[in-house]
Amino acid sequence: MTNLEDALSAVDLLALDTDDATATPPTQSPLDRKINEHFSGVVVRKDLVKAVKGNAVVPSYVLEYLLAQYAATDDEATITEGIESVRGILADHYVNRNEHELIKSLIRDKGSYRIIDKVTVALDEKADVHKAEFENLQIKGVVIDDDTVKRNQKLLVGGVWCICDIEYFHSDEKNFVPWILDSLKPIQVAGVDYDRYYEARTKFETDEWIDLLMQSIGLNPEQFSPRDKLIALTRLVPFVERNYNLVELGPKGTGKSHTFSEFSPNGILISGGEVTLAKLFVNNSNGRIGLVGYWDCVAFDEFASNKKTDQNLVNVMKNYLANKQFSRGTSIYGAEASMAFVGNTTHTVPHMLKNSDLFDELPPSYRDAAWLDRIHHYIPGWEVAPIRSEMFSSGYGFVVDYLAEILRSKRSEDFSDKYKEYFTLDSSISTRDQDGIRKTFSGLMKLIHPRGEATQAEVQALLEFAVEGRKRVKDQVLRIDATMRDTMVKFRYSDASGAWHAVVTREERQYPELYRKPWDRRTDDFEGEPAPVQSVSSAAAPSPASSAFATPAVVETPRLHEGVRDLGAGQKGISYENLLLPYLRDATMIEIVDPYIRLPHQGRNLADLLSMLALAKDAADEIDVRLTTSEEPKPDFKQQQLLMLKSIKDASDASGVLLSVNLDDTIHDRRITTNRGWRIDLGKGLDMWQKPADNPFDFSRGRQEFRVIGSSFAVHFSKIPAESN
Repeated sequence: MTNLEDALSAVDLLALDTDDATATPPTQSPLDRKINEHFSGVVVRKDLVKAVKGNAVVPSYVLEYLLAQYAATDDEATITEGIESVRGILADHYVNRNEHELIKSLIRDKGSYRIIDKVTVALDEKADVHKAEFENLQIKGVVIDDDTVKRNQKLLVGGVWCICDIEYFHSDEKNFVPWILDSLKPIQVAGVDYDRYYEARTKFETDEWIDLLMQSIGLNPEQFSPRDKLIALTRLVPFVERNYNLVELGPKGTGKSHTFSEFSPNGILISGGEVTLAKLFVNNSNGRIGLVGYWDCVAFDEFASNKKTDQNLVNVMKNYLANKQFSRGTSIYGAEASMAFVGNTTHTVPHMLKNSDLFDELPPSYRDAAWLDRIHHYIPGWEVAPIRSEMFSSGYGFVVDYLAEILRSKRSEDFSDKYKEYFTLDSSISTRDQDGIRKTFSGLMKLIHPRGEATQAEVQALLEFAVEGRKRVKDQVLRIDATMRDTMVKFRYSDASGAWHAVVTREERQYPELYRKPWDRRTDDFEGEPAPVQSVSSAAAPSPASSAFATPAVVETPRLHEGVRDLGAGQKGISYENLLLPYLRDATMIEIVDPYIRLPHQGRNLADLLSMLALAKDAADEIDVRLTTSEEPKPDFKQQQLLMLKSIKDASDASGVLLSVNLDDTIHDRRITTNRGWRIDLGKGLDMWQKPADNPFDFSRGRQEFRVIGSSFAVHFSKIPAESN
């Protein structure tokens, strides 16, 4: 038996996309033509990265650096030639980890050879020299001169992708290292014309500029709403704002860590479980400052899954997040690195709101109200859709390291007061809350309005988004720390006319009955706002029993039929809702065995069943569904099947029906069992109807009751013995 995740990792899903990015060049949009007109030479077509990457495991900014040398143009002939040049460079000089012995032999044979690899440097105290280690080439102890290290100090912390010339010289001397570093050049832009950048910005409308930024980070703006775009751009704020603290928690596969791993040579992504005091802040044994001293942004990946934490690290980090300083030993240090914490959530928003809080997934040591209160903005990762192929851009955007240098130059500027010409924050908002709001607002202004000039409506949109992100932090801190429950903060602002505008979070509107605990006495957050929208489950409830704090009403459960129900060929009026749902209600664990969930209409049947379960349950509850099905034997169709199952799982998990999929080619039965004591044997499995008609408006596509049973079969309902349940 194989689970879905293992099956997905075992096949080449990229083989589904067989189109060469250069075979049929995308048609340039009016925006693309405008981008090339004003930014020629510093923009590149974003789909070219995929065209040249091959099996090179390198960040996008490395590939775009090379593309900028050969294909930063809109001339298709030059692009085609440039792609071939970059492919040749990668083929000849990029060190593939599993070919490191071949490259080492090549260096030996030639005497000298140029490579592209990630280089990390450490000081050898005994020999009093710096020595380099090459990640993919897997050689270390290579002496590097002090001047090169001083010019590129990031080599000492985290490593840098470089183009290097390596020489080989053999000696019989003991412990002699035969590798000699002749030259090293970090992969980064040589220079930036800032005046040109500012002047060209004036040629773009705000919406056009936002779309240019979206394309620059590799995303297709047509696939995103205005709010989605703001969320995506907020991930860039740590690169443009000093000492900015950001959290994003959400489902898997939404691209949370992509920006921090691929976007900028000025940021570093580390595993949350690998960080230490010495690595992050300062090494007491040698006094060497850690990551925060060299990188603009330090991002912690899989932060929520890191359950082992050093309390001393949490305490030092807490002081740094608040004061930009940290103490180690007798010394006090300062640094400007922003921090981003990204992690996965395994529960839905209503489930977290009902049972804990939106920081539920964080390690216990970090669920400290004082630590969390240092966070400036909480990105609602559950609003971000899982990444699909159509979300990637084929349009033109800035070469990544060019934009990274622009953003780095903006870190010394402060736009945090730019809203004051039009708006005033409520005086009840604390200094720390205002700092969070102002820093997010400042960062977004630098990104979207780099000269600090914006209309009142544009300023208002960014201010509201900044207030919402800080309010999300504060509301969850109030849930965690009982000593802060009497804090009466009004997250609102007034305009020049004196009218107040309250700010509420999306989840507060969607789940008002879950968002606020009984002790939360704040009543004015919706002042001047439309009534909160009820969730589907609460709107459909016949009584207030669906509230998280109401006493459930006693509902008599109807007696269910035990035995056989025959369904005949040609019969209509049968749906999962009237056939299966009565037996599935109130179950918290459901097992489905059906060998044929392979074709699109069979996947649609499964999705219909799961969506029915999602609608029938309370929004704050979760159901575990375990599907066992068989694998499609044909490779091409197998890939389609696995992608289909993953898409169904993503949609189902987001609705609180947590789907796990196992693939087993030995199964034959078709059945459903629940932890509420029922087993349903399905003669035809979930695929009981004739295939849908080609007419896209046929009623049977939307309602199962209009579908026709394909052939006669029996459904057997039986009680499971208590010991088996």
